[in-house]
Amino acid sequence: MWLIRLLPGLLPLMVAAADFEAGPEDYRAVLGRLKAGDRLLLAPGDYTRGLPLHNREGDARQPIIVEGPATGPRARFPARPGANTVSLVNVRHLVIRNLELDGRGLAVDAVKAEGHSRYAHFVTLENLYIHGHDASQQNVGISTKCPAYGWVVRGNLIERVGTGMYFGNSNGEAPFVAGLIEDNVVRDTLGYSLQIKHQRPRPADMPGAGARHDTVIRRNLFDKASGGNLGALARPNVLVGHWPLSGEGIEDRYLIYANLFWQNPTEALFQGEGNVALYNNLFVNHHGPAVRIQPHNDVPRRIDIFHNTVLARDEGIAVRRREGQTDGPQRVFNNLVLAARPLLGADPRANHTGGLHDAARWLVRPAIEPGLLDLAPKTGLACDAAAQAGVLEEHLDGRLDYNGLPRVGCEFGACTRGPCPSPERTSGQVAQR
Repeated sequence: MWLIRLLPGLLPLMVAAADFEAGPEDYRAVLGRLKAGDRLLLAPGDYTRGLPLHNREGDARQPIIVEGPATGPRARFPARPGANTVSLVNVRHLVIRNLELDGRGLAVDAVKAEGHSRYAHFVTLENLYIHGHDASQQNVGISTKCPAYGWVVRGNLIERVGTGMYFGNSNGEAPFVAGLIEDNVVRDTLGYSLQIKHQRPRPADMPGAGARHDTVIRRNLFDKASGGNLGALARPNVLVGHWPLSGEGIEDRYLIYANLFWQNPTEALFQGEGNVALYNNLFVNHHGPAVRIQPHNDVPRRIDIFHNTVLARDEGIAVRRREGQTDGPQRVFNNLVLAARPLLGADPRANHTGGLHDAARWLVRPAIEPGLLDLAPKTGLACDAAAQAGVLEEHLDGRLDYNGLPRVGCEFGACTRGPCPSPERTSGQVAQR
């Protein structure tokens, strides 16, 4: 029997919101009743019938919330054959948190905004533990296959899956707009840790029309040190595709900062096109290349790459354009790049470069395990402040370093002082490893 508790502070509203407490035997009876402001509080246990949330709408002030216990034994959802575990269809203002989604090696996705859905807007996914969705590279931890606006994906651990997060559709017709992807750990994926697909012109009924939107990717660990596919199936840790080439979204941007991109034995750490700002990140790949800005479904357009620390066996930062391409400024400056080929298609005078063998000379502890890493400079590496004049202010947190500390002067690389990453940044990630 599930328990309903009305929330007293909301009683003056026309329809009072409520807390529903339920367990594995009775939770499905509650799903179709949830309305704006309601919370479904799941007890610990195994929930073997999935979590379909269809035609449920909260609002900005009163989202619908489905959550398991924040500590202690989990609300665990083992995968079922032939059905995605968390299935989203026509939802808006929905929060899902504190669940374990165990794929059990079955060929399904953990969280999916289904392809037949008309929309899935303002969805927040927090503190999910997603694992075992690795039957193939096509099985995904978090996936959207319909128009999706205003998603927040925060504080999740995703491991041993085919693809960690896959937003959009391969034909460009399921736009993922104004997303916030932060404080996640994604590791041991067969394919991408994260891919955001290119976009064709957007549907007329997408929210936020008439404004430029940023999709923010920050403070994540993207770790492909092990488990990745080989040959034709090899994938970068992260790939972002272009925005619409006309109409709504043509000026949208990716702001990608303060992430740790860790190892990839078969591909680059990052690949992007379109409008991309890549700053204050740590890139470490002892096996191959780090950053590739290059044509994919379109071309690189407005590109800003600054204050990154890059260690790579092959290419450090490569910016490739199609012959005759003239679209958008492409600024690469104040990066610390230690690689066999530090810079391709960028001015080496605006960056501090060297070989991977120079890492111990310039950095405190370029270790082979993320938990031991300290990529703070041994000595200050002063850069030309003129190169960054006005650019840092154009980007969210552009005047902060990797650890979130204010930049006082101008120094090459992601870290102004150590340790880098700081214990505060790494404690949760290392504990989860």
